[in-house]
Amino acid sequence: MIGKYSAKLDDKNRLFVPAKLREELGACFYVTLGVNCGHRCLTVYTEEEWQRLSDNYNALSISQRSGATSLIFMNATVCTPDKQFRFPLTENLLRYAGIDRDVMIVGRAGQAEIWDGAEFARFEEENLSPEKLLASLEAIGL
Repeated sequence: MIGKYSAKLDDKNRLFVPAKLREELGACFYVTLGVNCGHRCLTVYTEEEWQRLSDNYNALSISQRSGATSLIFMNATVCTPDKQFRFPLTENLLRYAGIDRDVMIVGRAGQAEIWDGAEFARFEEENLSPEKLLASLEAIGL
């Protein structure tokens, strides 16, 4: 998934799935807690990616399944968009990510993130430097 899309929550805390992400996300996807460079956001997983994450979690020892790892699953929600391609977000997810009304949905390779619009602007400002971009490109082998 790639790109960034501004959106707004409606009065029922629903978001509209951007057209370019609909096919990639599929008819059902998962949203849970996320973090990127110390900023809170929500992470969106396709069914396939969620299954992979669940399999990895289930392969952990009982002691490794506690704490923060469990929070990802405890706070997750299954999303099935309606006919207008809207899906609801829970109050606890919105509160965690500090999402008010204006939202930015961004692609992140095999996942997407949902950000509060102002928080994403701060994140982007902090990270749009030649040095940080070069470090990112080197980290992925370019």
